Amino acid sequence: MEGDILPRVCRSACRNKTMITKKQTMKNTPFTLLLAVVASTTVCVTGCNAPAQKAEASTEQVATKPDMAAIKTEIQAIETEWATATTARDIDKVMALYADDAVEMADDEPMSVGKAAIRQVLLKSMKARKAGTTVSYETMDVYGDGNVVTEVGKTTIKDTAGNVVSTGKYMGIFEKRDGKFLCIRDINNEDQKDK
Repeated sequence: MEGDILPRVCRSACRNKTMITKKQTMKNTPFTLLLAVVASTTVCVTGCNAPAQKAEASTEQVATKPDMAAIKTEIQAIETEWATATTARDIDKVMALYADDAVEMADDEPMSVGKAAIRQVLLKSMKARKAGTTVSYETMDVYGDGNVVTEVGKTTIKDTAGNVVSTGKYMGIFEKRDGKFLCIRDINNEDQKDK
């Protein structure tokens, strides 16, 4: 009997020792450890990102692009009104196109801040222009979001015979206030000075 019991105990002990050795071997295998890390990472990444993507998609708004061709037409209409008022030397109509907090950076003049300062610079420019000349402004391009628009344009001044006597370029920034574009920044200069 002892022979029977002893081998059973030994077999049981051997099996337990083998099981412990197998468990320790599995824990210490680099491949097993790597597999466990990859699996855990995959579950975390997949689980964490899935709701965020759904939430992101549901809160995303579709931004409509402004119709820049229509805005260019609107700005050109303002520039045509501006040129007509400038040619007529109608300072009040020109000043109505500026915002109260506008800044003007005219050629050969210090920066003018506010309508009162801009008015003085423009009156000086109107007085210096020869009688009978006509002014035109051409909008070359516009950039912006529909509420704030930057315009790039060119100026042409012609004499009474229709000959070009001066050309220049400008950039204006317009902001829509109470549904109407007003000039908030204006910079301009002549292409060539009279000699």
